[in-house]
Amino acid sequence: MKLPFESYNPAWKTTFEGLKEEIGQKLAEVSPRIEHIGSTSVEGLSAKPIIDIMIGVADNRELDKVPPLLDNGSYVYYEKYNDDMPYRRFFVRLTDNAVDLGLPLVIQEKDEIPECMHDHALRMAHIHVMPSSSEHWLRHLAFRDYLREHPAVVQEYQILKERLIQQEWKDGNDYNAGKDVFLKREEQNALKWYKESEH
Repeated sequence: MKLPFESYNPAWKTTFEGLKEEIGQKLAEVSPRIEHIGSTSVEGLSAKPIIDIMIGVADNRELDKVPPLLDNGSYVYYEKYNDDMPYRRFFVRLTDNAVDLGLPLVIQEKDEIPECMHDHALRMAHIHVMPSSSEHWLRHLAFRDYLREHPAVVQEYQILKERLIQQEWKDGNDYNAGKDVFLKREEQNALKWYKESEH
C-alpha cells in the first residue's frame, strides 16, 4: 500500500488542540498530561496526516483506567499491542465519518487487525498512553523538541521520508521500520541534547 503523505499543514496543530480538549475532559479523573508528538508536531516536516498524541499518566497502575474512559465509539483500543509494549496503551481516534461504519472498538490479542483498519483515511489520531515518568515519555518529548530546534536534522528526515513514501508498504508499522536506523540514531542525539539543555 502507498501511505498518504502531505506537506506540513498548520491545521494539524488546530486539530491537536481540539483533540487535547476532548481527551482532557474524558480522562479528567487520571489528570493526564497531553502532548502533540510525531511529525505533525514539527513545523515544516511532511507527514501522514494523522495526529500523534502522547498522554501521560502517573504510573503503570493508571494505564488500564484509560480504555473504559475512551470507550465512546470514536476510539479503537488496540489491546493486542499490550503484550509487546506493556508500558503503553494504544488507540486510534477515528475520523468523524468513520464512527458510524461499525468498526471494532477493541482489537484483542487473538484478533487479526481488520483490513479496513489499515485505511489511514479513517484515522484522525494515534493515541499513545504511558507513564509520564517513563523513559519512553522522555524519548518522545526529547525527539520532538530536538527536531524543532535542529532544521538540518528535519531536512535529513524529510528527504528520507520522501524516498520511503514512494515505496509500497504492508502497513504503517512496516513503513516505520524503514525509518528505524535514522530514528534510533537521532533519538540518542536528541536525548543527549535534551538532558544537556536543562529541560
